[in-house]
Amino acid sequence: MSFQEWNPGKLLEISGSYWKTCALHAGVKLDLFSIIGDKELTVEQVAGYLAANVDGVGRVLNALTAMELLIKTGDKFKNSDGAGAFLVKKAPGYIGYMIMHHHHLMESWNRLDESVISGKPVRPRMAFSSEEWRENFLMGMYNNAMAAAPKLVPEIDLNRRRHLLDLGGGPGTYAIHFCRYNQNLRATVYDLPTTKPFAEKTIAGFGLSHRIDFQEGDYTKMGIKGKYDVAWLSHILHGENPETCRDIIEKAVAALEPGGMIIVHEFVLNNSMDGPLFPALFSLNMLLVTDDGRSYSESQIGEMLSEARVKNIRRIPVNTPNDSGIITGVVG
Repeated sequence: MSFQEWNPGKLLEISGSYWKTCALHAGVKLDLFSIIGDKELTVEQVAGYLAANVDGVGRVLNALTAMELLIKTGDKFKNSDGAGAFLVKKAPGYIGYMIMHHHHLMESWNRLDESVISGKPVRPRMAFSSEEWRENFLMGMYNNAMAAAPKLVPEIDLNRRRHLLDLGGGPGTYAIHFCRYNQNLRATVYDLPTTKPFAEKTIAGFGLSHRIDFQEGDYTKMGIKGKYDVAWLSHILHGENPETCRDIIEKAVAALEPGGMIIVHEFVLNNSMDGPLFPALFSLNMLLVTDDGRSYSESQIGEMLSEARVKNIRRIPVNTPNDSGIITGVVG
C-alpha cells in the first residue's frame, strides 16, 4: 500500500474543499445551468431570470467558471460540455437530483462528531423525510442506476433465468435493464407503497409493464410473495444492521426456487474494513442517517449468504466509480 505524504497545503485543501461543493450545490439549486442552457448570457440576464442580486449572481458565475463548469467570453457565460451534459435538467445525463440529495446530507455531515460520540443518527432516514428530499433521493437513485445498469447487467449471466425479484428496487431501474438485456426474463419489483407510482411510470415509459409488476411491502417486516429463480438485492443491506441483513437474505432465499440465484450489489469494503475510500466514507454516511446501517465487507456479505444456505459464493469483478461490488451465490 502506498501512503499519502501529508503537508499543511494538502490538509487545508481537503479542509476547504467544501467551498467548491457549496458552489456546485448553489448552481444546481438555483438551476443556473438550465437557465443558461445552450445560450450565452450576461450576469444581468441570469440575475433577471432569478430576480436576484446582480453582484451575488456574478460572483457565483465567476466561481463556477473558475471551476471550469462555465465558460466566460467577454461578459457572457455559457455551459461547458460537461455542465451541458450533466447539469442541465433536460439533458438525458442530468445528475442534479443526486447532487441535491448530497446537499440535503450536508447538515448531517456537519454534525458527524455528534454521531461518532453517540453512535446514533442525527436526522431521520431520507425515505421518510420531506417530499422534496424524497424526490431528490428517488430520482438520484434512478439517475445513478441508469448510468450503472448498462455496465453491470451484461456481466451477470441470467440467460436461463425466467423471473427476477428486484428487492427494494425503487423505480425498477435494474429490473428494466435486466429485462431489456434478457428477452425471456420477467421481473417483480418489491418496495414500499410510496415508491409504486414512480416505479409504474418508469416501467411503462420503457414499454415493459407487461413483463414487470410491482409488489408493495416492507421487506424488513414482511415476507415475500411468489417464487423466483433469481433475486437482485441492490444497495439495500447497507441501510440495516447485520441481524436485519441476515433476515432480508433469508427471506430472499426462501422466495427462490431450488437452484435459484441471489445477487448482492453493494459498496463493498475490503476485509480489513479500511478501504476502499468510498465504501469507508459511505459507512460514515450511514452512521449519520440510519439507526445501525453501515458498509459491509466481502467476507461479511459472504458469511451472511453462507448462513442462509447459499452455495458457490463468488464475487463478480465490475468497474464502477464508487467501488460497488457484486457477490453472487446459488440456493442448494
